[in-house]
Amino acid sequence: MAFFDELSKKAQAVASVATEKAKDAAELAKINVMIASEQHEVDKNYRTIGEWFVSEYQGEIPEAVRDLVDAVTASKTKIAELEAGKPKKTEADETVPETKMKTCPICGAASDSKFCPQYGAPMGE
Repeated sequence: MAFFDELSKKAQAVASVATEKAKDAAELAKINVMIASEQHEVDKNYRTIGEWFVSEYQGEIPEAVRDLVDAVTASKTKIAELEAGKPKKTEADETVPETKMKTCPICGAASDSKFCPQYGAPMGE
């Protein structure tokens, strides 16, 4: 019996260590998600500052950032060209094809499937 008691104690110790490591990993993941969220906020705010700066000082862009502003302008032009090149949606594209509804011979429920959603019976025509 001493063998099983010792085995049980070792198993409990291993489970305890595994539980602690899982808690640590979960806490680390939680912190990493919070850091990524804050970094996203920083990036969003920097982007807003940059957009404001470019619109406010349109003709007075410093040489240090002129290449970046030109790259952004070129990208916006390219996006506009790509948007213009998209196929136009027609009214026919937006219409949903009509489905043939069938009636259940048991309960009378209407469905477009092969089997009744209520009873599972094969649907009639």
